[in-house]
Amino acid sequence: MNQKVIDLHNDYRKGFFNRREFLKKLSTLTGGAIAALFIIDRLDNDNAYSQIVQKNDPRLHTEYLHYPGETGDVRAYHARLKGEEKLPGVIVIHENRGLNPHIEDVARRIALEGFYTIAPDALSPLGGTPEDSNEARTKLRELDRDDTEKDFVAAVKYLKTNPMTTGKVGVTGFCWGGRMTNQVAVNAPELDAAVPYYGSQPAVVDVPKIKAAMLIHYGEHDERINRGIPDFEAALKEASIEYSIHIYKGAHHAFNNDTSSRYHKEAAELAWERTVTFFKEKLKT
Repeated sequence: MNQKVIDLHNDYRKGFFNRREFLKKLSTLTGGAIAALFIIDRLDNDNAYSQIVQKNDPRLHTEYLHYPGETGDVRAYHARLKGEEKLPGVIVIHENRGLNPHIEDVARRIALEGFYTIAPDALSPLGGTPEDSNEARTKLRELDRDDTEKDFVAAVKYLKTNPMTTGKVGVTGFCWGGRMTNQVAVNAPELDAAVPYYGSQPAVVDVPKIKAAMLIHYGEHDERINRGIPDFEAALKEASIEYSIHIYKGAHHAFNNDTSSRYHKEAAELAWERTVTFFKEKLKT
């Protein structure tokens, strides 16, 4: 797909202009409204995909649960291997489209690797993630940023103290959730490991607060997000924080999302392999 179209869609998803403006700009790029509508159908197919781990996978126990957060009870999707063995905890933080089937599938993928996984719904205070992904993105802007961060920090405490976990906890997140992953690392000193995918970086002055080991993924063509890498890396080095940064050639923002036209198979598979290995090293030893 044309790089200018992908960049335009990135800006739209991040809220830099509304849908009417997006369609107008897209029509200009594609040569007309009909072509634009065809392309936008491909770009917006958030849940039109074949799940990697099915909802009813017999190896897994899955359910929706609630844990106490800053804003009240936070709803979360939970997945773990069946049985009574204590497992390390992993928090999965969704993109700016809320807790949708794709993120629940990601939670199941991580659970199959031997982790007690929860995927909180940031929109719990507003009644939960709506079916319309565009509505979900709009609602996320209504949330209080500090309270939302505290809701996710509370997830760390929930897993740390859960009798079915070992007490070791990691967090990963994508896009909006990548930024939130960085903020959880800043604000939860008891966190053991963090894996942000193409997330906005925390303020440089906050980086020394991070105690978790960091594995950080970026796409080569994600220019807006990538502008923050040099200062972030310098601050990580200055604070002697354990970290590694990977920038995936040919990949765009949201390259891990296999429901999106920006999905980059090679980058996603390599990043996933590194993520699983990292969590096993930091949370299982």
